[in-house]
Amino acid sequence: MNIVISGYYGFHNVGDEAILYAIIQALRAHDPNVQVTVLSNDPTFTKQTYGVHAVNRWRISDVIQALRESDGLISGGGSLLQDQTGWRSIPYYTGIMQMAKWLGKPVMVYAQGMGPVNKKQNQWLMKWTLNQVDRLTVRDEPSAELLKTLGVKKPITVVPDPVMGLKPPTSPTTWWKEQSFTRPVIAVSVREWARGRDFERKIAVALDRSVQAGFDVVFIPMHGHHDDETSRRLLAMMKEHAVVAPYDASIQEKMAMIASSRLLVGMRLHALIFAAVGHTPFIALSYDPKINAFANQANQPVFAHVEDDRWDGDALFSYIQQCMAQHEEQKEIMIRAVAPLQQTAQQTAKEALALFRNKN
Repeated sequence: MNIVISGYYGFHNVGDEAILYAIIQALRAHDPNVQVTVLSNDPTFTKQTYGVHAVNRWRISDVIQALRESDGLISGGGSLLQDQTGWRSIPYYTGIMQMAKWLGKPVMVYAQGMGPVNKKQNQWLMKWTLNQVDRLTVRDEPSAELLKTLGVKKPITVVPDPVMGLKPPTSPTTWWKEQSFTRPVIAVSVREWARGRDFERKIAVALDRSVQAGFDVVFIPMHGHHDDETSRRLLAMMKEHAVVAPYDASIQEKMAMIASSRLLVGMRLHALIFAAVGHTPFIALSYDPKINAFANQANQPVFAHVEDDRWDGDALFSYIQQCMAQHEEQKEIMIRAVAPLQQTAQQTAKEALALFRNKN
């Protein structure tokens, strides 16, 4: 069986690469002989990293050929169908699904987070395309509700994010050991946010106070040099010592770093998911509904939205201090919440394989 996977792959974003890795691992767990072709922005990297075939996602002739030779298309996971970060995403990903249907191939939407969708033409594109797919799964209830509001009539199933099926390494990384941390570690995941940097100064104040209170601080860039730049900008705002982990560390290494921390303060969704998988309590700083949705699934707090003026660094520090003091209680709450998600995360891959077998 040959399956094509379409998503935000080959852009060196650890969260999206972790999704791809998790989907491939889950497919191979159920069918060791499955052949995977990934539509990638960096086919060479994707081939070498995952041991799969990959084609340039922008070379339409190659995409059509890959789809023609396949048994079906997986679209996902991740936040593909949204127009918050750019106008091309929804036309591109719905276009790939439409190509597959024109070629007579079954299409499964795999654990996607939907929206926000602001443009009317994008709302229509999603409705028209998703009503044609063969299996439709989303990663949270707000995504399912959005699709129903848009007029999608296909049955919609809520499933865990694929990354919930991964297991973190049990030992710290070499880099982590070299730091010789002697105090509890707070991991921090931040990202650029175009609507202002006031939140960065607030976070820097909270982290300074955390170091003064007896904690070590480690920034973990999730999206390569982009998050590395943001992390180092916050570090420059701080008065106390903190460190930035290597931005090019592997998925497994970043999972291990977060699992080795006592608390995560995070903006990136998959930093929060890595924390949940490693049973590290987290405090979310939200910039998007997907952050709130996952925090709700993991039963962990969203402290504030980054654009909200009603919080400051001292308030965030007080909340960090409270969560550190209640670490064991927060950890148990998280474990109870995420255990069912971890147990069922790989079931989606099994359903994909069954769909493609039955349609061919």
